[in-house]
Amino acid sequence: MLKRQLITLAMILVITALAVIVDIPQSYNFGQEEIKAHLGLDLQGGTQLIYQADLSQSKSTSKDLNNLINIFRQRVDSLGVAEPSIQAQGDDRVIIELPGVKDINQATESIGSTYELVFMTQSESGGETLNDYYTGNPYPGSWLRSDLTGRDLSNAGVDYQGQSVSSEPVVTLTFNGEGREKFARLTKENLNKQIAIVLDNKIVSAPNVQVEITDGQAVITGNSDIDEAKMLANRLNEGMLPVPAHLIAQSNIGASLGVDSVKASLIAGVIGLLLIAIFMIALYRLPGMIAVVALSIYTAISLALFKLIPVTLTLAGVAGFVLSIGMAVDANILIFERMREELRSKKPLGLSIEEGFKRAWSSIRDSNFSSLITSAILFFLGSGSVKGFALTLAIGILVSMFSAITISRNLLLLVSNSKLKKYIN
Repeated sequence: MLKRQLITLAMILVITALAVIVDIPQSYNFGQEEIKAHLGLDLQGGTQLIYQADLSQSKSTSKDLNNLINIFRQRVDSLGVAEPSIQAQGDDRVIIELPGVKDINQATESIGSTYELVFMTQSESGGETLNDYYTGNPYPGSWLRSDLTGRDLSNAGVDYQGQSVSSEPVVTLTFNGEGREKFARLTKENLNKQIAIVLDNKIVSAPNVQVEITDGQAVITGNSDIDEAKMLANRLNEGMLPVPAHLIAQSNIGASLGVDSVKASLIAGVIGLLLIAIFMIALYRLPGMIAVVALSIYTAISLALFKLIPVTLTLAGVAGFVLSIGMAVDANILIFERMREELRSKKPLGLSIEEGFKRAWSSIRDSNFSSLITSAILFFLGSGSVKGFALTLAIGILVSMFSAITISRNLLLLVSNSKLKKYIN
């Protein structure tokens, strides 16, 4: 029994050491790059943009809004923003939060306000130049927008052309009824010419028309590999239902507000932990000290998980973590009270500890699982800071169960076999 307790203690110490390594600054991180916590907009400062989507002509509003969110995400990725938040609000709005971005004008110019997929044809009588859209390879001459758009495309997929092992991956296009007629006319009028596919003001492909296509089925060849073909098909699918979007609100949260919030949260957390430690030690003496040690380990592991997952911390997320600390303390109190009841019935100390944990487990399990179910509902149905609160609370609850059932129990059993057992009452 003692050997198993020592092995468990060794595992706890290893886990704690690894957690501390993740938590402490980079200079102690064995020469590796520091794993940093991801702070949300309210803690780090940054920019928030709200876009209104025009879904008046849409047949599938949820699909259109998801397409819009996908293209916004691609635009935001080009900014290099760490941990942006892009989510729907209601049925026709998209909220974009960009932590660390202080220049609103830069953000709005990079993200833009419209999103559409159009087909452009070469023109001899003048028009636009595609050099304005695509800078990798020039497309000289004049080009005109056709009436064929993403609304006329019903699907884009990936297939292989040929039956040999070295078959070429191609992108397949399927047009709807109206699009079939438009595409047939375009291919007839542009034989041996290019038709440029422009998505979000950037050319994604400019295939040559080799034959007139009347059945609404076309392929785009020239893809270097299957990954390139899939990427092109995905981009075309995103543009199937173009959605105009307009910026209706913008705000900038200063870094000073974030710094003040972090300081206030840290001060509140430290004061709370000190008060809990004083209460537990005053009420339970040695078991209380063990609970404080377990709580410290719990805090180190939780913070390490927040960095490793990673979790974007907002003020609401910090609140979820603080709440989980209270639940961890509550679990220890239940265990100690049950253990005291066993000791009053004159049972041996080791047996009292085991029975105390067994009797308290059902209450701890039921309350924590109820909280986990609530957290899951908030996470999947909520948005933004609500999700952050639910995630940090759920992680904290899971770690607190490990802390109470494994760490506190193992330390108490080790103490019960030492000279310190007289301080357990």
